[in-house]
Amino acid sequence: MSAHCQLTGAQPSFGNKISHSHRRTSRRFDPNIQRKRYWLPSEGRHVRLVLSARAIKVIDTIGIEAAVARIRARGVKV
Repeated sequence: MSAHCQLTGAQPSFGNKISHSHRRTSRRFDPNIQRKRYWLPSEGRHVRLVLSARAIKVIDTIGIEAAVARIRARGVKV
């Protein structure tokens, strides 16, 4: 599963690990990605989405219908 959110588009960012001796090595910051299933009343079916934890909170605020509309506007198939 790729670390990419369908709603917000959050994806990994990159930086450096810095050790105690201050040596720098490359590292990756992954978003908190979860698979979540929602009931979509307008289509009478469940949809399974790959979302970041922040996107789950956004869906709680705006509702699943508006969220699916935003996802489809980005060109992602639901």
